[in-house]
Amino acid sequence: MMQLSSFAKILKPSETLAVSTKAKTLRAQGRDVIDFGLGEPDFNTPENIIRAAEHAMAEGFTKYTPPVGVPELRRAIAEKLKRDNELDFTPEQIVVSCGAKHVLYNLAMLLVGPGDEVIIPGPCWVTYPAQVEMAGATPVVIPTTADEDFKITGEVLQRYITPKTKGFILNSPCNPTGTVYTPEELEDLANVLLDTEMFIITDEIYEHIIFDGVKQISIASLDPALKERSIIVNGFSKTYAMTGWRLGYCAGPANLIEAYGRLQSQTTSNATSFVQVAGIEALTGPQDTVGTMVAEFERRRNFVVAQLNAMPGVACNMPRGAFYVFPKVDALYGKAARGRTVQTSIDMADYLLDEAGVALVPGDGFCDDRFVRISYATSMELLQLGLERMRQAVQQLQ
Repeated sequence: MMQLSSFAKILKPSETLAVSTKAKTLRAQGRDVIDFGLGEPDFNTPENIIRAAEHAMAEGFTKYTPPVGVPELRRAIAEKLKRDNELDFTPEQIVVSCGAKHVLYNLAMLLVGPGDEVIIPGPCWVTYPAQVEMAGATPVVIPTTADEDFKITGEVLQRYITPKTKGFILNSPCNPTGTVYTPEELEDLANVLLDTEMFIITDEIYEHIIFDGVKQISIASLDPALKERSIIVNGFSKTYAMTGWRLGYCAGPANLIEAYGRLQSQTTSNATSFVQVAGIEALTGPQDTVGTMVAEFERRRNFVVAQLNAMPGVACNMPRGAFYVFPKVDALYGKAARGRTVQTSIDMADYLLDEAGVALVPGDGFCDDRFVRISYATSMELLQLGLERMRQAVQQLQ
């Protein structure tokens, strides 16, 4: 047997991708499975973006690019950050990678190591703690409750800061909860962060998928001193339904971006050349498809939350952004059906998959076992069918 490194031995698979893979496997075996697991818009990539990539390929734009990205895309990103986020970055302070997840991995490798701690409000995306651990550092997840709308305050943040604390990761709108921090709440956090030397990673991948007239604010825009220690992470997967294209970026301090370019030159080299051209079109072309998609997500959100809150033992907050709900299901723990007892979020996910043919992600992977995550980035027809199956399965638990 091949001897693996200590790194390989602690490496965990992505829970969200694992659930989707299991659902696809069961479908291939003939099972009728509805997948609420993967955070992937069911809309097609807009035609103008597809055409831009096709044209680039036809024109021979299929070679290596600079590791940090083509200049035109970096300029378009700088203009976008100024326009949408009130942030001034030069193109030289921006780097393009193979998706926002790739960006976050590179940042972990560059910013932390053994002995360091990184604070993450929980529940949080499954990949944040895993990537911090990959870098040899320790993730410190701050627990929150649904009553707090899954948010932390500056006072709470202060309590978790230690001499080992190196950085802070903020995701607003948040995966898995859909939580969006208000400007006042961000100011509260900023007041604490300004008194530290911590870096701040602000993951803004869901910035345009936001509801109820709420506006996403980048914490980096609140104070120039904060911006100097902030890294803005974003990408094209969610806003432009470009998950499989794998294109993301970050903006940050010049010395970090220079080191990032050296790291990327030794790993992926560059993001796919013609995909970068598609990214330019996404940012500079028509934006009407974004509004259409968000309006549909908001309609689905309203339906899903109402259906979940009508189920016995299930309670669900109203998310303000992203395309997930994070219902609390621990009131059902200890109950049984068909000879099986549900004790954890993993048990619940397995039960719903086996008994109802509905795939969702256990909250355990998001650092809170009391919940499960449901993605409503799928058709209303499948949402109606899947939630009805879930309701029937939940009612059987006694």
